Amino acid sequence: MDSVVESGGLFGVWNHPNANQMAYFGLHALQHRGQTSAGIVTSDGENFKSHRGYGLLNHVFSSVEKLDNLVGQSAIGQVRSATQADQADDSNIQPLLFHFNNQSISISHNGNLTEALSLRDKLENDGAVFSSNSAAELLIHLLRRAKADSFQEAFELSLKQLKGGFNFCLLTNEGLYGAVDRNGFRPLIVGQFANGSYLLASETCVLSSIGANYVTELSAGEYVVINDEGYQIFQYAEDIQISVEPMEFIYFSRPDSDIAGVNVHAARKRMGDRLAKEHPAPTADIVIGVPNSSLSAASGYAEAHGLPYEIGLIKHQYIGRTFIQPTQALREQGVKYKLSAVESLIKDREIVLVDDSIVRGTTVKHLIKMLQDSGAKAIHLRIASPPIRFPNYYGVNTTHTSELFAANYTTAELNELFGSDSLGFLSVDGLVESIALPFVDTPNRGISLDAYTGIYPADIGDYREEFESSLTALQKNILKGECCDV
Repeated sequence: MDSVVESGGLFGVWNHPNANQMAYFGLHALQHRGQTSAGIVTSDGENFKSHRGYGLLNHVFSSVEKLDNLVGQSAIGQVRSATQADQADDSNIQPLLFHFNNQSISISHNGNLTEALSLRDKLENDGAVFSSNSAAELLIHLLRRAKADSFQEAFELSLKQLKGGFNFCLLTNEGLYGAVDRNGFRPLIVGQFANGSYLLASETCVLSSIGANYVTELSAGEYVVINDEGYQIFQYAEDIQISVEPMEFIYFSRPDSDIAGVNVHAARKRMGDRLAKEHPAPTADIVIGVPNSSLSAASGYAEAHGLPYEIGLIKHQYIGRTFIQPTQALREQGVKYKLSAVESLIKDREIVLVDDSIVRGTTVKHLIKMLQDSGAKAIHLRIASPPIRFPNYYGVNTTHTSELFAANYTTAELNELFGSDSLGFLSVDGLVESIALPFVDTPNRGISLDAYTGIYPADIGDYREEFESSLTALQKNILKGECCDV
């Protein structure tokens, strides 16, 4: 996988005596979702305390005192990744905290609002003054302008005005709130501690890390209210279409997480199994995977093919994911210091190299050269997902066609450009059937396929003009229904 980032991981806890520590360890379990910045806000019901900063969680909270200063029995937090331009603005580090004459609100958000620019223009024309560039602040302005009798009513009215992909976590004096978009692009789960306290988190992997139990997962168009009386889930939208972001299964989520009842590791292994059936490599000697998110698929491929599965690439520890360096030049350098080949396994052998996906093509080109320099006789490249040929506008940082290597080339052309001896991608049907979400009566079994087909499950709003003006010849053919990879 090369250089794609989802905007972060969310955590919230209500009425726990060690809320600050629970938030810290919950975010630690979500560190893979965001490595640019981290922050925690706590509340004792009246006063709010905040600490945020750039870097990994343990860098931001480099001393016990920084965590101990966050007093209170409730908390929200976020680990986040950002683009280079976004990193230059400290005001975007979340959770954001706002103080008003009648209440305080802290908010964290991940995803992408597809009408954020036009909505911000409208609010500014109405007199709103923004203190950040974060989409989270849009919701705050909508909340404060809503003509409602309660905060919950204002929250629901505000959510109805948002389009795109989003998860929100809000903390007020009265409760903890969570919300997901009309498509349920990414998970947001409710958990419970043994003492009865409730939590919100972006993945189920958090639960075992902090000794909590799974309660439920919010579905498309839902929000949850957690307070001293317990939790309640409400539906704020009827126009829903479950469209889970497949990159959650392919790359973002930890293998021990479950999404809609489907284990991520098991889904990845099925992708590898299906890939072996669709694109066998009869003359190969061994199968290796690109650490770490491709290893499950590689083991599935090897088992299905009856080939040895070997650890042929070693990931250097204490190095973050490549997308920490947002520029292309730094990404290319990052590949070189992140991975090493085990030459004694590679030399004079035909290799099946399994990667989870190809976005910009940076990683895979360097890996193939690395394996060739290590003496590989042949390299059969297998990708455990379909070619990413269209932008994602719902919270993955691939919003421009120019960032997508496969938007201009057929599989045969990509194989030649990469220098591999053969190349095979998992089919779209293979992806849907391998993930096997339980939503059998929804389109594509509840998987969003926009990045592969160019068919978007939700309005892309402000991005429509750029999308249509930047279509490549290959993308136009795909939208016409023409097969480009025969």
